[in-house]
Amino acid sequence: MKRLTSSVTDGHGFDAVLVGVPFTFLFLLSGLPLLYNVLMSFQEVDMFSLGSFIRPFVGFENYADLFRQPETVPILINTVIFVLGSIAGQFVIGFGLALFFWTNFPGASWLRGLFLVSWVMPGLVVGAIWNWILSGDFGVLNFMLREMGLISGNIFWRSDPSFSLWAVVLANIWLGTSFNMILLSVGLSAIPGDLYEAAEMDGANAWHRFWTITLPMMRSTIGAIIALGLIFTLQQFDLFAAITDGGPNNASNVAQYWAWDLSFRQYDFGRGATISVIMTGFVMLAAMVYVRSTRHEVRG
Repeated sequence: MKRLTSSVTDGHGFDAVLVGVPFTFLFLLSGLPLLYNVLMSFQEVDMFSLGSFIRPFVGFENYADLFRQPETVPILINTVIFVLGSIAGQFVIGFGLALFFWTNFPGASWLRGLFLVSWVMPGLVVGAIWNWILSGDFGVLNFMLREMGLISGNIFWRSDPSFSLWAVVLANIWLGTSFNMILLSVGLSAIPGDLYEAAEMDGANAWHRFWTITLPMMRSTIGAIIALGLIFTLQQFDLFAAITDGGPNNASNVAQYWAWDLSFRQYDFGRGATISVIMTGFVMLAAMVYVRSTRHEVRG
């Protein structure tokens, strides 16, 4: 024990302590709950058996029952629409803002900082704000669309099955755009200016410089942003709870909110854990894409 203590205090083995302590922390607070969740997906768990570790083992019956339910496929489709719509909107608007602030006009840094307000706000607060914006009777969005002549009557964004999911997509795009903008701004600033000067001297216009220099040089940044966007979007819960509550009639329900509803409203913890395990698989794939996108940066 004295030799072990001296090796740590002398600096030898201190790197193992730096790795071991956070690894133990993550394993206890994240690893064990994840393994416990996987175990529950193979058991029959309700509110009466939740307090017991030994429960009836049902194998893959929870997975089979889940895909036999008529609402499973529509909810999974909603999840895909929500993820793709959110990531596409956040990336396109964030990239446009990053290019806009890249010109470095006077006051650009201050204005760019204001966009971070949406990112630091809690999801429930953002949901409350967008509840007012999307209100069918007095909402700002309906007012603006009427003034522009795009609609003739009010749209009830939160209660209309045709618009309820897109209402949450709009709120999520607003919430995550600033995060995309900041990361893309960092990627743009890392591109050497000499490349653009040389291309401009060779006669390349702005579109050619963007297509042949900006996008290839930001390939790893774009991959990391899309992977992180997928992870954050699959974790989004607060906006659904605050805006639509998954309704009407599951029109805006997605997998992550459905898992919570099955577990803590219907007390079917087994199927709720099953959905969580399936979503964890997609998150792990996104994490692999993120690690692969940033692998050369870690090595460098």
